[in-house]
Amino acid sequence: MGAGFIVTPEKARALGLGSRPGLEAHIRDYRNGRDLLQRPRGVMVIDLFGLSEQEVMERFPEVYQHVLIKVKPERDSNNRSSYRDLWWIFGEPRKELRAATSGLSRTIGIVETSTHRIFQLLPVELQSDNKIIVIADDDIATFGVLQSRVHTDWAIEAGGWLGFGNDPVYVKGKVFDPFPFPDRSEAVAEIAERLDTARRAALAENSALTMTGLYNFVAAIRSGALPPEQEAAAVKARARIVAKLHDDLDQAVAEAYGWGEEWRRAPLPPAEIVRRLVALNAERAAEEAKGHVRWLRPDYQVPKFAKGDDKA
Repeated sequence: MGAGFIVTPEKARALGLGSRPGLEAHIRDYRNGRDLLQRPRGVMVIDLFGLSEQEVMERFPEVYQHVLIKVKPERDSNNRSSYRDLWWIFGEPRKELRAATSGLSRTIGIVETSTHRIFQLLPVELQSDNKIIVIADDDIATFGVLQSRVHTDWAIEAGGWLGFGNDPVYVKGKVFDPFPFPDRSEAVAEIAERLDTARRAALAENSALTMTGLYNFVAAIRSGALPPEQEAAAVKARARIVAKLHDDLDQAVAEAYGWGEEWRRAPLPPAEIVRRLVALNAERAAEEAKGHVRWLRPDYQVPKFAKGDDKA
């Protein structure tokens, strides 16, 4: 998409950030999958979506000259006409996503391919790499359901596999789109908020800790396979707290689906979770055929997608 779009905060200031009015909307913090799973590089991206070449030239002359030198020569030889013709635009902007995130305080992101299925709450102004799946919802309860075993087991079963480590791939069309959410649960929201807080605190307190490292501890704890020599590091990383919150979250999500009593005796195996979700998907499809749609974000989805009686 053009490495010249990626700049350091120091370079961003040299290009006018903080002095050119309006530029703050077009130079934003940037994250790729490695940033989310390891440690952020602290870089920013030039995002000129919505501006013509002439507007960039007149409003942000330093930025224009930077992309003219650093981006255009590479774009001129690109096989994709959209990259050649709109050479000052970063990537191929997702117009639908921009509209869907408008007015939100945050989004939910997950790296497309990774060892662990880790969802994170991201600032809405953050610009994400194309390998990060961005879900346009700021409801902490939605985050909680997605981070539960019900969804992550479903994601592993329904998605694909990729890479040397045969890591699971989060395929939106196969995983998110057909997934039937339960009714919103305040218990799920409360535990999800505590989980997010605990993870952020662990990373803030341990400069060498990464999200992947934290979840390596959590996975070992939940499977009963944490080596004794790693106990001190796991405690420092709050891994046992995070593991406990995941257990609590899984129970709360099971309750939301009406599976609470069974789950309390023993978590459902992945195959049974998938079987029940497929059946629930079929039930929801029958409901929708009769005009009853369980919108996740009715304020946004109803005006845009609903038809006829569905708007009720």
